[in-house]
Parts: sequence; C-alpha cells; structure tokens
Amino acid sequence: MRKMKKISALFLAVCMGTGLLAGCSSGDTKKADTEKTAETGKKTFVFGDTTFNPENEEPDVNPHNTYSGWACIRYGIGETLFKYSDNMEIQPWLAKSYENVDELTWKITLQDNVKFTSGRAMDGQAVKECLEDLVKVHERAKGDLMIDTITAEGQTVTIKTTEPKPTLLNYLSDPYGCIVDVAAGVTEDGIVAGTGPYKAESLVSGEELKLVKNEEYWNGEPGYDEITVRTISDGDTLTMALQSGEIDAAYGMPYASYPLFENDEYTFSSCATSRAFFAHMNFESPIIQDAAVRKAIAMGIDKEGFVNTLLDGNGYPAVGTYPENFSFGGDAVTTESYNPEEAKKVLEEAGWVDLDGDGIREKDGQALKIRWLTYPSRQELPLLAEAVQATLKEIGMDVVINSTADHNSIRADSSAWDVYASAMVTAPTGDPEYFFTTHCLDSSAVNNGHYHSDKLEQLEAEMAKTFDTERRGELAVEMQQTILDDNAFVFCSHLKMSMISKANVTGLTAHPCDFYEITVDLAPAE
Repeated sequence: MRKMKKISALFLAVCMGTGLLAGCSSGDTKKADTEKTAETGKKTFVFGDTTFNPENEEPDVNPHNTYSGWACIRYGIGETLFKYSDNMEIQPWLAKSYENVDELTWKITLQDNVKFTSGRAMDGQAVKECLEDLVKVHERAKGDLMIDTITAEGQTVTIKTTEPKPTLLNYLSDPYGCIVDVAAGVTEDGIVAGTGPYKAESLVSGEELKLVKNEEYWNGEPGYDEITVRTISDGDTLTMALQSGEIDAAYGMPYASYPLFENDEYTFSSCATSRAFFAHMNFESPIIQDAAVRKAIAMGIDKEGFVNTLLDGNGYPAVGTYPENFSFGGDAVTTESYNPEEAKKVLEEAGWVDLDGDGIREKDGQALKIRWLTYPSRQELPLLAEAVQATLKEIGMDVVINSTADHNSIRADSSAWDVYASAMVTAPTGDPEYFFTTHCLDSSAVNNGHYHSDKLEQLEAEMAKTFDTERRGELAVEMQQTILDDNAFVFCSHLKMSMISKANVTGLTAHPCDFYEITVDLAPAE
C-alpha cells in the first residue's frame, strides 16, 4: 500500500512536470494571479476542501442544520459568543465578558460594535432569538445547552439552564452556536447572515460556496475581496488543483501528496488535534453482541501500522478517546493492544472455529462476517478499512467493506451494518464530556450502535453537575475506561491536521479544535 501511494505521488509529479495536467506551472500561476488581481482590482482566494458536502452532514452554512455550523464558522461567515485559544482555553469573542451568577444562571455581556451582514446590529435580543431558534430545531444543541429561559436587555443576555451546566460556555462555542440573524431568515440554498469577516453570496451544495468581504466587519480588515470554497472530495483531484493553480490552498490533502508541496512554493500549517478515527460497535447486531467478537476486533487492529504506513506518520496511535497530551487522555487509560494470536484464542474459547478450512471462523453455522461501514470523503477511512480487512482476516474474520457517501442513511438502519468507522474531533469544546454526550449515552444524538452502560450513565449524571475541573478529568478517565472495557468503540488513531497553501498566502493557520480556517487574518502576502 505504501509503495502504491508513493507511485501515485510520483505519477502526479511527473504529470505536472510534463504538462499532462491542466493548469499553469508554479511561476505561471503566480503571474496569472497577479494579472487577475490587476485586471479586476480585487483580491481573490480559492480554497479546496474535501469535507464540505451533504455526506458529512454539511449541506449548507446554516448552523441550525445538522453539522453545517462547521462550514459556517470555518469559512468566516459566523462567529460564536466564545472561542478557543491555541491552548483550548475559553475566551470571549462576540461576548465581551460573562458572569456565572449561580449554578443555573449565566449573564453574558456582548461586544458593542457588531453587525450582521444583513445590516442589523447584534444585541441581546438578536442573540436571544438565535439561541431560542437553535434549541427549537437542533436536537443535539438542545440536549447540550439545556436552556430553560433566555432574557435580553440591551447588550446583555441572561441564560438560565434547567439544571447545572458547568460546560455551557464550551457548548456555546460549538459551531452550532454561531450567532446569526434569524430574523433575516435562511435562503433556499441554506445561506444565513452572520457576523464574520465574509458574507455568503451563493451556494451549490456539495460543490461551491461564494463569499465576499464583509465591509462592516467589527474586528479588523478582511484580507480578500472574494473567496470561493470548492468541494473536492477526491484526493488526487485536490492535489492536481493545488499544483495547477486552480486553488490557492487545500484542506484534507492526502498524505501521499505531501512531498509534492514540501518546497518554497507552498506553506504547511499543522497541529495535533483530538480528531480520532474510530469504530462504533453496533449492539443491535447479533454478531457484535458477542463480547468475544468485540474484544477480538479490538485486538486485531494494528493501530501503529495504520499510523506509520498509511498515515505516513501524520498522527499517532490512539489508546482512548483523547490524545496523550490531554490530562485525561491517552496514558490515563488502558485498552486492548494489537495481539492477533491472543485474539485467535479469545475467539476459539468463545466457540468461533474454522470448521471448513476456508480461513473464516464459524459458530452455530454462522460465518464470522463483519459488515464494515465507512465513507470516502475522509481520505484515511477507506485506507483504515482495508488495513482492518487484512489484519482481521488473519484471525479468521471476513470483513466486508461498504465505503459510501450514503453512509448516513445506512447507519440509521441497525440491521445494515456491524461496525461503523468515522472521524470526529472528540474534544472540540476543550472539555471531556462532549464525546460521551454525543455518542455514548441513551440520550446521545449519534449513539449509532445503541450502546448502553448503567455505569456510564451514572458517571455522566455526576459529570453533568460537576464544576470542578480536576474532578471532571477524573470522571473522564473512568468513563473512557468503561467504554473501552466493553469494547464499545475502538479508537484507532488521532490526527495531525494540516492545511497547505501557496507561499503567497498568509494567515491560514491550523487550530487544535479544527474550527477556524478562513479568518480575518487570511490575506495575500505583502
């Protein structure tokens, strides 16, 4: 696999060198950019992204629609009341300050000089309208925020929760918390009026988003007049687009293509994140209900091989939900290590044996077949599926891969899959509770495998009311260990995220939470 990837990268390089791919050379591209700017008088930027599409539950830029808030905040359209520093600490953004009046009450004072791109001033009433609409239409936000009432007075909003919510500010910083002018409405193609440095002008879902500079932006001068975000889900196509000059920067570039851009013509911005590639076990599946099968799967996945060979070292093997640099992550928990021989013994003892000699184990006449569901827009997930297929076959499992853009509708049918592999930033709020509330509880919106644990429910009940940071970390370790002991999820790796841009682009900076991409700091190099 590694050899093939290198051949692919080499082929692209040769094609570019011999002019077989459409586009200009690097020097010609820079010249073309300069001529275009001089001709139009406008500074333009084109961004290629593999993930902005309905397949990833981002059909538009309306933060109140599924996970579209990610597009809203990433592309400079919307902003949240609070944001994360480079150290993942909460800091004010659209908010100026806050007061935790009591366990249920938070008073937030807003910035004074902010306008929506609709022209309306952002005040307490506008924020109240936005958050009330959010919890009305967005089930995940409703469960996270637990808002009882919101009152507005001038530039303040007071939020009362139905129960103590220590992480309210963290959840208000989630992309769904982008403050938009709901009175201005949402266009048919899913465009909203936000407060960010750019205004959305047009959108073709899964294809292209057009942005223009917000002339009345409150927090600095945006660097470009016009920005186009192009959805390019195929890695090779993305590679060629950046090399030919069709785009100025890329998110989601295949690791095999990195060497093509490791020169003075391009700039990398990289950082370690909590984005995990992980597998959900489907507890509605009779074969997955067998604890021995779950344990053998966990022991049969070569995480180090996946990271070192298929990710080319652009990540690190995962132990638990969070990376090792988190106080409540990595080395704080234990899980099954890669041990195919021990996995074979576990299956043998559970009655899974290969009676017909075809290499696949059976039990009570049923072959040990695992239906592995995943999707292609995250370039690494199909590679993970193929790696798992190979190593699990060694212990007697037949892994049947279904890598499809239609994965969301398929995973909704519990009879259609056994294991679902996806990618997720497990701690985008900088707090450990997020992953459990979204994925692991009876009330979780994306508990895909219908996992249940009495112990986990009890631990979450305590965490939900705990304001003490140290105790929250201790609970996070216990909660991780609970799901790992049940082999309810297998965390394969955490990702080092990189964005690549032309050298004449500044301010495109990778961030640990993976939220902020197109910001006011993005600009042409002087």
